[in-house]
Amino acid sequence: MKMRSFWPLLMAGSLGAMGVQADTEERHQLLVGSYTAGQSQGIYRLQFDSRTGQIDANPLQVIKTDNPSWLTLSPDLTRLFVVNENGPGQKDPVGKVSSYAIDPKTHAISLINQVQSLGNEPTHSSLSGDGRHLLVSNYSVLEDPGGTLAVLPVGADGKLSPVVQLSSHQPSRVNPERQMSAHVHSAVSSPDGKYVFANDLGADKVFIYRYDPKANPELPLIAADPAFVQLPPGSGPRHLLFSADGKHAWLTMEMSAQVAVFDYQDGRLTQRQLVDLAAGKPQPGRAAAALHASRDGKFLYVSNRGTTNEVLVFAIDPAAGTLKELQRRSVEGDHPREFSLDPSGKFLLIANQKSNQIVVVERDPKSGLLGKTVQKMPMDAPSDLKFMLRQ
Repeated sequence: MKMRSFWPLLMAGSLGAMGVQADTEERHQLLVGSYTAGQSQGIYRLQFDSRTGQIDANPLQVIKTDNPSWLTLSPDLTRLFVVNENGPGQKDPVGKVSSYAIDPKTHAISLINQVQSLGNEPTHSSLSGDGRHLLVSNYSVLEDPGGTLAVLPVGADGKLSPVVQLSSHQPSRVNPERQMSAHVHSAVSSPDGKYVFANDLGADKVFIYRYDPKANPELPLIAADPAFVQLPPGSGPRHLLFSADGKHAWLTMEMSAQVAVFDYQDGRLTQRQLVDLAAGKPQPGRAAAALHASRDGKFLYVSNRGTTNEVLVFAIDPAAGTLKELQRRSVEGDHPREFSLDPSGKFLLIANQKSNQIVVVERDPKSGLLGKTVQKMPMDAPSDLKFMLRQ
């Protein structure tokens, strides 16, 4: 019954911005990306109350677009870039990337343009350090053609130009079902913007590129030396996150359900620790996914999917960046693809993709521990959560 009562509200919201409310210290606007094979229409702009931990089910706006699975906000909050994770067998088989303008007063969102990603199932995007290029990870489920890293110029007006550079990698072929071709899952810039790190699940490597648009604007990525970080066979790297001080980085490895901890300096990642999310116990169908650090840099949160479906909480050693497990908490749903800490730090929002819900749980900012559930909101196939905040 809850699902049926919620979706008419979303349908009403698709007419455009509704009841626009300005953000306050307690109320914040939240963007939800999703997969659209079912009832979802695209991106949902919602209101979140940091006093109560409640998401208002009445959308401020619904942006109709196919499979907007990952959302990238510009630091000044004037642009939104979206990967349309299309591919063979879907209603739209062509992978695309969309650019949107954000109204500075209301946060209403309007389309600027859309271009092809030149690959199947683009699953992630991020901006280069200078904001001049969008780095798009074409995952590509099928072995042929395999995954690629695409580079698209971003104009001053937010308009995306066609892909100018496409990089491919050799697979590890360790897992015959998932690693017979490259599967670029994400790419992020180093804190100083001089390097780009591409995490390839199919290759068991993090590929390292120097970012130098001045040397060649058409080919801004140049293989670094060393050109990659070798990871354990069959581990399947997914997402990389740098610490706020830029001295450390953490990497989720999806297939082995592990987190690698690195020291970072000038384009080089040196592994310091390897954390097993299964804690040495058999764990069928495990799949490490998202990771995010608290704003104070004291805690790291990691989601593990498969049959486990939990969020793990780690304390971060301030000097070494190493991790100490504090808590394992059920997500009370299936397939926590992404999650987000709210701006107050008092709540954690979890996008349970396969159980079609967003779960909000309490968080203690001092201890980092997660508490009781305060809301379970129906949402069809949520895949990403982004608060609309300037960085």
